[in-house]
Amino acid sequence: MDSKEHWEIVYGTKTPEEVSWTQEVPQISLDLIHSLSLKKKSKIIDVGGGDSKLVDFLLDEGFEDITVLDISGKALERAKERLGEHAKKVTWIQADIISFEPKENYELLHDRAAFHFLTEPKQIQSYVDLVNNSVHGHLIIGTFSEKGPEKCSGLPIKQYNVGLMEATFQEFEKMECQTEHHQTPFGTTQHFLFCSFKRRR
Repeated sequence: MDSKEHWEIVYGTKTPEEVSWTQEVPQISLDLIHSLSLKKKSKIIDVGGGDSKLVDFLLDEGFEDITVLDISGKALERAKERLGEHAKKVTWIQADIISFEPKENYELLHDRAAFHFLTEPKQIQSYVDLVNNSVHGHLIIGTFSEKGPEKCSGLPIKQYNVGLMEATFQEFEKMECQTEHHQTPFGTTQHFLFCSFKRRR
């Protein structure tokens, strides 16, 4: 089974209450985004956004140029249904991030819990190359930490610490890192590491 098929099955058979990554309020992501003092017209892409509610909050705050990318069309459809008419304000892209070819540059790339599913060096390098070529401002990356799970949704993941994050995104300067004890909808805890970066000039 390839990655796309896996995620279409997940989003086609499980409710938000049945998957570990669901958040009612993506508070750390919002706090880190607020710390960047972005203009409302800044181009923002949420990688692996699926049916995350981050886009809801960004729209409510007046951001005007938001793209949500996910490998699962079913995940994006769920987000569109939730947003209703507001979904028309968002650019939706169904694609695997490691083969995605952006047609524009972004001020911010946000990724909570997609990057850590890339476990092979070639996959990671493809992601880094995309970031280096298409993000001229900031990154916010949230991954499982070294205290986090070794698998998620039945798939292996790659754990990160601050030093490894810095070594991976060398064309960006670390701004700050935070840890999160994410409470899943079914009562377990997952340990995340979030880091924000700015492009080295």
